[in-house]
Amino acid sequence: MKNLQIIVILLFAALSLPLLTYAQVAPAPDRGPDEGEGPFERLIIRGATVIDGTGSPPRSPMDIVIEGNRIVRVTSVGAPRVDINENRRPGEATFEIDAHGKYVMPGIVDLHAHTGGIPKTPEAEYIYKLWLAHGITTVRGVSFGGFEWSLNEKERSAKNLIAAPHMVSYHRPGSGWDQGPVTTPEAARAWVRFASESGVDGIKLGSYPPDIMSALLDEAAKHNLGSTAHLGQMGVAQMNALDAARLGLGSMTHFYGLFEALYDAHDVQPWPVDMDYNDEQLRFGQVARQWSLVTPNSDQWHAVMNEFLELDYYINPTLNIYSAGRDVMRAKNADWHEKYTLGSLWEFFTPSRTDHGSYFFNWTTHDEVAWKRFYQVWMQFLNEYKNLGGKVTVGSDSGYIYQLFGFGTILELEMLQEAGFHPLEVVRAATMHGAMEIYKPLQKPIDFGIIRAGMRADLLIVDENPLANLKVLYGTGAMKLNDETGEVEYVGGVKYTIKDGILYDAKALLEDVANMVEEQRSTEPE
Repeated sequence: MKNLQIIVILLFAALSLPLLTYAQVAPAPDRGPDEGEGPFERLIIRGATVIDGTGSPPRSPMDIVIEGNRIVRVTSVGAPRVDINENRRPGEATFEIDAHGKYVMPGIVDLHAHTGGIPKTPEAEYIYKLWLAHGITTVRGVSFGGFEWSLNEKERSAKNLIAAPHMVSYHRPGSGWDQGPVTTPEAARAWVRFASESGVDGIKLGSYPPDIMSALLDEAAKHNLGSTAHLGQMGVAQMNALDAARLGLGSMTHFYGLFEALYDAHDVQPWPVDMDYNDEQLRFGQVARQWSLVTPNSDQWHAVMNEFLELDYYINPTLNIYSAGRDVMRAKNADWHEKYTLGSLWEFFTPSRTDHGSYFFNWTTHDEVAWKRFYQVWMQFLNEYKNLGGKVTVGSDSGYIYQLFGFGTILELEMLQEAGFHPLEVVRAATMHGAMEIYKPLQKPIDFGIIRAGMRADLLIVDENPLANLKVLYGTGAMKLNDETGEVEYVGGVKYTIKDGILYDAKALLEDVANMVEEQRSTEPE
């Protein structure tokens, strides 16, 4: 029996990985002299409209004082449409940003990040700059890449040796050590201790058998490590989201395990008799068929939701990464692909039997309708959970299924609004609640994620109001007709990203990305 369990665990581990294993991307080069200014002795952002990340309404005009990498003062300096009394403003700036008419919010926290691999994304610099260009100042890798590589990049980012967001590093059990797969509770505990000693921030789990899952989570809690899980179909019959939450799982990512916990009349998904999990069109097509197995507002619906609330369970849905399922043509023809998507990444996106997530072999209207209905149920659960006080956070999982780094994160914000979140709730999910999920296992108050004195200086500045239109956060901006000229314009796009007190020109970062795309094209054989 024990041998059978080991076989099942090894099979699950194999099937949880992409179909092909890719070589690790090149680490980012050292930050150049023209990549970011600061930190400054005393930076003052003048006259901004501040969206503080807590859910409070915007306020203007505000001055924000930053010394080094810390916000030291956030102060109102007047009233809208009234001249500002300059004598009342904080002084002695060593550097100033004129933000009158602009909007400042906390840097975005993306809790589901990968860096891909060769050949699709050969250089980490490409990914990091796309993140920073969209105001993303903290990312949680689940994992970014290889064990040592991820921890090294995390350290380099913490020291600001590279142009990259802050990096939080989660890893799968068994990664990084030489003692083989984790197949027993004893090995599970030993690996968690090894990971903690190595500097890992948390663990990324699948649907392990209950005894191993319990050991992993119990040991992680002892070492103040965070936990999240992709409770994939190969193990969800024995470990759904509620089962895992009861064992101490801190959060779930995607939807896996949630629908299975909500079924009305099934314990196992009623797969078609010709189902083959390794056929990714079948795999992802059948996911969406679960919409009809769940009844919103049923007793089971409320029971699961209430228990999640009692457990302070976080949900990181990554709505964007599956959105091509409901409209593949839209995802394929997004505005940003031509200028910002590497040819090698585009090749990876192209339908393939071997590249993970490239499963549109014969995608039909039936499939898209099923996904639209699936989203309706999924979004209803997320919105109701949020309304009752549950924490829903932002993650993108970009680099698959036509979703591009940075751009996919902003799409996630739009989809939370579609689910019923007010834009202030969207911003809170993307900032304060993301920081709270990172800090919860540490049992410490957050150090970033809101604009307040004492917080780390992680901010974004944008010319347009993101609460009026989240599209202005896309690197490509938002399309708008100029009635004075009769011409179509693209407005917005993050103007500046401040990470750890260092000021980055977001437009310049995007230009660097565009140059990388062009350079790769120029070397491709005709």
